Amino acid sequence: MQKKQIQGNKGSTRAKPRKVRKASEKKPAAAKEWLGVHNLVAPAGSHKKKKLLGRGSGSGHGKTSTRGSKGQTSRAGRDFYPGFEGGQTPLIRRIPKRGFTSRSRKIFQPVNLKDLGRIKESLINPQAMEDKGLVSGKNKLIKILGEGEIKRPVTIQAHAFSRKAAQAIRDAGGKAEVINRSLEKSV
Repeated sequence: MQKKQIQGNKGSTRAKPRKVRKASEKKPAAAKEWLGVHNLVAPAGSHKKKKLLGRGSGSGHGKTSTRGSKGQTSRAGRDFYPGFEGGQTPLIRRIPKRGFTSRSRKIFQPVNLKDLGRIKESLINPQAMEDKGLVSGKNKLIKILGEGEIKRPVTIQAHAFSRKAAQAIRDAGGKAEVINRSLEKSV
């Protein structure tokens, strides 16, 4: 590229200014190539080179391999962990721990006999109870309680029955069927 010398106030030399394209002018259309496996490229910055440590002061990482000199963070192994508070007793160890939650505890959805009296079918199972809006999900455990009374013989299927409810169902000529045999102790 040839430079044209332009004399200014102090005799400076500058290159000839380039032609600037206006916003209305379009770029020349390039031939479109379809995207395929043959022309896939990883985006810039997605692959970083591994930081090679311990290669001396000429490596660009310094004598101490970017760790600084001395202290907890310069040593090998763990330095800080979640909840570390600079050596004072962490909050999780300062607060009292009380109580116990059993993993084997079963949480039942209670359904009373007076609510079951509204269902007109002869077989009342979790699906029928869910359809009538008595339980929130048929896959959750259901326990029938003895509040109210039932006057017609029906077969009721649930995961557990209270003694009073089971007796009231039998007195009416119906059956109280436990769905899960491992929960039969509660009848």
